[in-house]
Amino acid sequence: MDYKFRSNCPISSVLDIIGDKWSLLILRDMMFAGKKTFGEFSSSSEKIATNILTDRLQTLEQTGLITKGKLPDNKKTNIYKLTEKGIDFLPVMTEVMLWSNKHLNEHVSEENQKVAAMIQKDKEAFIKVMRSRLAD
Repeated sequence: MDYKFRSNCPISSVLDIIGDKWSLLILRDMMFAGKKTFGEFSSSSEKIATNILTDRLQTLEQTGLITKGKLPDNKKTNIYKLTEKGIDFLPVMTEVMLWSNKHLNEHVSEENQKVAAMIQKDKEAFIKVMRSRLAD
């Protein structure tokens, strides 16, 4: 990995990669919404600027959380896929979702509250199913 970290602290190092909202939202979109292309990421409701999206995708790729390839039938369109390292971040994202549902519940959509309730019933099963889906 050819990435410059600010310190040897494990928390600081993780934050160097995913410590801004855009990187987390890209991972969210890949994990939970199945998004794979630049256009799909840029159409998210948070309205990420294209230059920031480009930068965050490059950082996630440089640090090994995602890979970039081409669609088999469209050599112009890049597709992004989570690596095993990226998929290993799924439990963290799941915990963030559960924390938000518990402490920011008034801002969480009813649909997402239902997802959080389902996860709470059997978090390990949810993560196992999601890992399998993401690995395909």
